[in-house]
Amino acid sequence: MMKFWKYILLVFVLTLMVTKADGKIIVAEHMYMFGFSASFTDSTLYITDIQDVPGASFDTKTKFLIGRDLYSSQMKEFLAEKKGEPNRICLVIFATTMKKAEKKFQNLKKKYAGKDGIIYGLRYLKSDEFKFEAVELSDD
Repeated sequence: MMKFWKYILLVFVLTLMVTKADGKIIVAEHMYMFGFSASFTDSTLYITDIQDVPGASFDTKTKFLIGRDLYSSQMKEFLAEKKGEPNRICLVIFATTMKKAEKKFQNLKKKYAGKDGIIYGLRYLKSDEFKFEAVELSDD
């Protein structure tokens, strides 16, 4: 009889583990992000300042920004149209707090800094020049 109850308890625990709640997609009141762009054909690097993008969607399970490819496309299109810099690789780095975003920003700058701490060929894009716009989710 005791084995029977152990078996039932084991099945119950396994059922709870399998039916763990899925993450939700939420619209964040504040999502902090910045963009980075590099190219294989020149040494110029572009980086935006950290921007608060209210209305950005976030998956609580995967901890990922929804539509991050669309945010990268915003920066890529800006650089192609306004700066005459087509064919650049753009990425968006994000965080849910300003403190985390600043830490990621500093870590990225350290990776590209030379021994003297200077990043040659770095161009900043300020918020008044380029600003990310929140991406609307579709029902698809």
